[in-house]
Amino acid sequence: MQTLPVLTLRGMTVLPGMLIHLDVSRKTTKSAVEAAMENDGMIFITAQKDPSKDNPSYEDLYEIGVYARIRQQVKLKDDIVRIMISTRRRGDLLSLRQTKPYILGDVAPYDWGEESIMDYAEQEALCRELKEAYKLYLNENPRASRSGAEQISKTKELGRLSDLIAMHINLDYQARQELLECLDLVERAEQVIRILTEEIRIAKIRDDFKSKVREEVDQNQKEYFLREQMKVIRDQLGDEEDTDSWEEKYREQLEGLECSQEVRDRIEKEIKRFVTIPRNSSENVVARDYVETLLALPWDKASVDSIDIHRAEEILEEDHYGLDKVKERILEFLSVRILTGKGDTPIICLVGPPGTGKTSIAKSVARALDKKYERISLGGVRDEAEIRGHRRTYVGALPGRFIDCLKHAGVKNPLILLDEVDKVSRDYRGDTSAALLEVLDPEQNSRFVDHYVDLPVDLSEVLFICTANSLEGIPRPLLDRMEVIRLSGYTENERFHIGKQYLIPKQLEKNGLKKKQLSILDSALKTMISSYTREAGVRELEKTVAKICRKSAKMILADGQDKVKVTNKNLVDFLGKKKHRLLEANRRAEVGIVRGLAWTQVGGDTLEIEVNTMPGDGKLKITGQLGDVMKESALISLSLVRALLPKEDAFFKEHDFHLHVPEGAVPKDGPSAGVTMTTALYSAVTGRKVDPKVAMTGEITLRGKVMPIGGLKEKMLAAKMAGIKTILVPVDNEPDVEEIEDEIKDGLKIVYASKIQTVLDTALL
Repeated sequence: MQTLPVLTLRGMTVLPGMLIHLDVSRKTTKSAVEAAMENDGMIFITAQKDPSKDNPSYEDLYEIGVYARIRQQVKLKDDIVRIMISTRRRGDLLSLRQTKPYILGDVAPYDWGEESIMDYAEQEALCRELKEAYKLYLNENPRASRSGAEQISKTKELGRLSDLIAMHINLDYQARQELLECLDLVERAEQVIRILTEEIRIAKIRDDFKSKVREEVDQNQKEYFLREQMKVIRDQLGDEEDTDSWEEKYREQLEGLECSQEVRDRIEKEIKRFVTIPRNSSENVVARDYVETLLALPWDKASVDSIDIHRAEEILEEDHYGLDKVKERILEFLSVRILTGKGDTPIICLVGPPGTGKTSIAKSVARALDKKYERISLGGVRDEAEIRGHRRTYVGALPGRFIDCLKHAGVKNPLILLDEVDKVSRDYRGDTSAALLEVLDPEQNSRFVDHYVDLPVDLSEVLFICTANSLEGIPRPLLDRMEVIRLSGYTENERFHIGKQYLIPKQLEKNGLKKKQLSILDSALKTMISSYTREAGVRELEKTVAKICRKSAKMILADGQDKVKVTNKNLVDFLGKKKHRLLEANRRAEVGIVRGLAWTQVGGDTLEIEVNTMPGDGKLKITGQLGDVMKESALISLSLVRALLPKEDAFFKEHDFHLHVPEGAVPKDGPSAGVTMTTALYSAVTGRKVDPKVAMTGEITLRGKVMPIGGLKEKMLAAKMAGIKTILVPVDNEPDVEEIEDEIKDGLKIVYASKIQTVLDTALL
């Protein structure tokens, strides 16, 4: 008996007489290797019964293993040690003396009787039989390792020969363990011969499968090999699924598909074509994708729309605050659609600044009608194939976005929102807006042909709603097919109610807060609106509320506060210093500085125009990134002022004029700055100061007539937010003023002007 360190193997058994490499990673096995190296490298190796255990006990180990000597060890990366060992004779693990820091056991030789006397002829016969069987095994398994073939051919000892062959054939560790525990040389040799014979028989069966496949495959169609091989295997296994399973699956789907006879015949034709294409061909994938796309489309499957107009009104009121005229128009639209039951009602285009609720209105309409909701973002889309799809002759061809929406919705009458329709563009890949004409035209979209599908698809029952920030970017032919509904900016009162009723509860939920944990006082919310957000919509307000919620969540978790209360006094701690102040300029009356009103894509804004005079020869210099329209307005204004002040002719000849619009980095243009420029030039020439509480808008003619403008609601809203008291409006815009809510007009003195003299009399002190 001998006491040796024990190396336990997981999922592996080694046999005597081998030179092998092992990778050791466990602490206990690495400690066993180190202990063995201190004792001439001798170690005992055995296998674990359960490979999943990291710290096996005596009951978890096979008692029969092998003596071995460690010849070499190398440290690899990831704290792994690779050892080279030569295995010796068999051994019997009698007991364990310790399991930590490594396993130490009592071991005795297990080869008693192994050298039993055998007849020389009998031993030679078994050796030859083993070698012959191994040779047949190698012939039937060309991929089998031949690394030990030469050593096996030279070995004459029966026991060593059996072990060598067992280590060089594909066996699991349990089968090798049985051979390790077998001491009888004849029985061990017979076991190895049986294993080799079974492997040879399996290899021959595989060859039989291959030969059957070769007989069925034509010489010129070798690409069918894999499919036919699978067919033979399934026949042998009795599997019901055959090579026509795809075809059967598609035909079953076709039977349950609601579609016209034209579509059914086309799908039938494509299924037949798909079956004839070789499986290994790239065209097979294209054909299969095409068939699956046709089967996935809802050709005649439609959802049932809700016809409860009262429910629709409740949903719109529940989802949106204010927007009374917009809601009224939406309800009229839905009423007509419900009464007619047709999809050829006008296509709505919601136009307004960002954050005013255009997209959410479309969602509410879908909910009110019980329709599937799909959204297509058209911002920056340039490729016409995004709308019409790619032709299937192209690599990577795909259907257009509208076909994808129908597939995803599963019905032919969803609500599809076309977002940012004013941002579509065109280049060498086609005109996207022109492609949209066929989709949105009720006279054409009943047989819309996508290049990929190549079949007429009915889009007439789809409810299209478009959104845009302005009408300028929408081509006229496309705009003619839409009915425009304008969404103006919100007043401070409207934004206050939206923030209180919608935004704060929404952000509390998003940030994992409860009402009792965070409270934002009304006064703080009003300050947020007036001093931290200057916008037409409520998107910036929502971001501001979200910022407060995030800081509050941190205070609750990190600082241990039970409740956070946001007031006017501590609002600066959450949001920093105020970003916007009322009347940042024009706090006092000055010469040559006039405040105008402008419309932008994000709502209304106030715009200062400054004029300075200096000695010169009557030249006009214009700065501030002005567009062509505003440059022409400046020239007209100078001519008009000279006509109004004939006595100052000498002044005009001896002075240059510099007209500047601050924020020079921002491009500005539009037909509504004429009166503002005229007033500024008139003030600079005459030296009369301009009332800082007056703002104006309107275009001017050479004869001093004030022309009407657009975007009046946004401009008046901006004036009120800036603290303006009096605004000058073209007299032709009086009907527009009457439609504006009283909430905006309250506190504003509105002066209507038809001539420039009215403007000058009101604005100049």
